[in-house]
Amino acid sequence: MSQRKKQKVESSEVTLGTYLFTRFKQLNVDSIFGVPGDFNLTLLDHVDEVPGLRWVGNSNELNAGYSADGYARVKQLAALVTTFGVGELSALAAVAGSYAEHVGVVHVVGVPSLSSQNKQLLLHHTLGNGDFTVFRQMSEKISHNTITLTDPAKAPQEIDRAIRSAYVNQRPVYLAIPANFSELAVPASYLDTPIDLSLEANPEDAENEVTETILEMMEKANKPVILVDACASRHHCIQESQELAKKTQYPVFVTPMGKSSFDEHNPRFGGVYVGSLSDPDVAQVVESADLVLSVGALLSDFNTGSFSYHYSTRNIVEFHSDHTKIKAASYPHVRMKSLLKKLLARIPQTPVKNAVPVPSVKTTLTPMPPDTKLSHHWLWTRVGQWLRPGDIIVTETGTSSFGIIQTKFPKNTIGISQILWGAIGYSVGATCGASFAAEEIDPDRRVILFVGDGSLQLTVTEISTMIKWGLKPFIFVLNNDGYTIERLIHGKTAKYNDVPMWKYTSLLDVFGAKDYDSRTVSSVGEVDDLFNDKQWSNPDKIKLTEMILPQLDAPKALVEQAKLSAKTNSQAE
Repeated sequence: MSQRKKQKVESSEVTLGTYLFTRFKQLNVDSIFGVPGDFNLTLLDHVDEVPGLRWVGNSNELNAGYSADGYARVKQLAALVTTFGVGELSALAAVAGSYAEHVGVVHVVGVPSLSSQNKQLLLHHTLGNGDFTVFRQMSEKISHNTITLTDPAKAPQEIDRAIRSAYVNQRPVYLAIPANFSELAVPASYLDTPIDLSLEANPEDAENEVTETILEMMEKANKPVILVDACASRHHCIQESQELAKKTQYPVFVTPMGKSSFDEHNPRFGGVYVGSLSDPDVAQVVESADLVLSVGALLSDFNTGSFSYHYSTRNIVEFHSDHTKIKAASYPHVRMKSLLKKLLARIPQTPVKNAVPVPSVKTTLTPMPPDTKLSHHWLWTRVGQWLRPGDIIVTETGTSSFGIIQTKFPKNTIGISQILWGAIGYSVGATCGASFAAEEIDPDRRVILFVGDGSLQLTVTEISTMIKWGLKPFIFVLNNDGYTIERLIHGKTAKYNDVPMWKYTSLLDVFGAKDYDSRTVSSVGEVDDLFNDKQWSNPDKIKLTEMILPQLDAPKALVEQAKLSAKTNSQAE
């Protein structure tokens, strides 16, 4: 503990700082992300008091936020600790991404003591106007709740409320802890009662009405489909989606954000639906459906081919985390988790007649001479042959997140990408967080990052954090000499889409790695040799592979999306 004077803590008590971090540990949050600052230092003293908990210590707050996001996508909850003002604001772009994409992060902010605030002292990290609430207000619009501890007697309950809210709603929660609160003594017995993480019950009458309506629609449907999106995984409905497919035998499609939310080896899996950017066979089945069961949709432009969904029916049921929508009718508070369970219990067990055929997912790789230059079209199909069950695959906004659409995922894969918020550089921090989570679950589980050269340069320092902790991700740097997605949207030869050419294979050495593998590949044969190397494919050390690609080469879906985005951006009001 810190050397500063402590409040006496009896054997039946714990400090509030220890209480906070014990609560995280009880929910399998074993790593705490963030950056130290003077208003959170006494709080951080208590991390080491919780057995099995570690303070990561990121290179900056933005990367810490991205790391927490990646960690939470694997383990459903994460903790981010920053200091007041300068620290918390540095993390907000990451927190906003977690809010947009439904990720459960508790953002703990160490703030000045209540006495300092009440006296409106002209403290550092403030705006110099005596207003200590302004930064919390900035977080209100990108947090499910903002909670500031002000009453010592209620502090443990408020901490529990913050953690529950982040987990249940899968949205960030802002928790401000005054610097003088971390040493407060609270009853240790409070820790004996687990935090209630159960969902509120759906309104019974509304849930029954919705269930009956959906069953009637299913009974009449001749060409139904299921569409699974990101919130199916964020809100713990992957199992329900699998069971829905099994019971109904409907064909199942995912969106780009929904990759890994449904088993791609399931016989009812039909591929990825991206509106007008879809494979024609996929588009034909989805768009001719007479019933669409949509699970966990986040219908952003990059997730829908710039909103180019073309359903031929109004019979659409949208299952969401906090409401259900049927055609034009909305049912507030009818949450999909409970609703799907009730619906599954009512679906008859009798065999489905005239099951809708499922399109064949194309995974064939066109043979290429070994000296053929590397291209996105070839690469992403080849990646699918190298992946293993259980892999965690992180793809950066741009060529990677669009290329991975054509990659077939093995069983139990977790796909991480930030298609809605789309912050370039996100994937490097997310890989850091996912690597911590993977190590805690299974040290042999592989974490694989695909990141463009431009994006990498924004957040590259987080590689040093992974090296510091001995993490062993595979890092593929797609070097196409600049911001390719921006070049395709606008400014194909513009200087603003250029980035400096780094010596990428030297990065691991620069950041202090002792046992590592760095190499460059530029041809089909070199990638084949790499992927066929069984020893290299094991996660025994951190590995960085620079992949040289033509500057304007891109996955077909991205080329078409860029055209749609450019058209949208140029439209008059």
